[in-house]
Amino acid sequence: MLKDLRISVIGPGAMGEAVIGGLLRQELVAAEQVLASDPHEDRLREVQARHGVQTSHDNVAAARWGQVVIFAVKPQQLKRVLQPLRGTMRDDCLVISVVAGATIGTFAAALDHPAVVRSMPNTPAMIGEGMIVWTAAPEVSETQRGWARTVLGALGHELYVDTESYLDMATAINGTGPAYFFLMMEAMIDAGVHLGLSRRIAEELVLQTMLGSARYAQQSGAHLAQLRNGVTSPGGTTAAAISELERGGMRTVLADAIWAAYRRSVELGKPQ
Repeated sequence: MLKDLRISVIGPGAMGEAVIGGLLRQELVAAEQVLASDPHEDRLREVQARHGVQTSHDNVAAARWGQVVIFAVKPQQLKRVLQPLRGTMRDDCLVISVVAGATIGTFAAALDHPAVVRSMPNTPAMIGEGMIVWTAAPEVSETQRGWARTVLGALGHELYVDTESYLDMATAINGTGPAYFFLMMEAMIDAGVHLGLSRRIAEELVLQTMLGSARYAQQSGAHLAQLRNGVTSPGGTTAAAISELERGGMRTVLADAIWAAYRRSVELGKPQ
């Protein structure tokens, strides 16, 4: 699908490099098909040393060179990055954004280029285990949708949605979601240490329990409440623990956190 396709990555930070690494790891492209553009020489040297791709300080040249141009800059930098690129894209170029909150309309208007894919990956993409939700402007051709599906699939599991508003919702679930799990795991490990376990043992117990539970839920096909009930014996240790979590309002606090992330994603997408 990506044979001989030239791919520019503007902003090869953590997520930009994850895209590069995923494409190369799965042998979807050769290193010479990829150009990473960044103003920082040290960062370009790191990416070039790890992946052997081409590098540039010139975003305009990168935008003109790429048949697929991936934007992976921070939301706060986006306006400054896009301004010099207006009218520079090839007519047949596909723009892919992995920028949180940035709308298709923002890219299309700033670049004067309608073929835009908006996506929301998450940090497990760095090891090829990401959850990536994406949508496309009507002007994106079927061939270009195939390019997008392949590029984003290199990061993990990709899911296309036909309504852009879902991307802000996805940001609050899969984009921000790893932080919720990391915080929960951190708290569980600290509690294990408080109980008397060594930190090494507590970390091993928590990480494997989280990983195994997710895989079990994925493969069982059962409702999560059913799986939880299967662990919760009447009057047992799990019932005591769940009672405390419910008394502390865990569901409400988590729902409030997700709504806060959603509102912030919508704010980031508003014109500056």
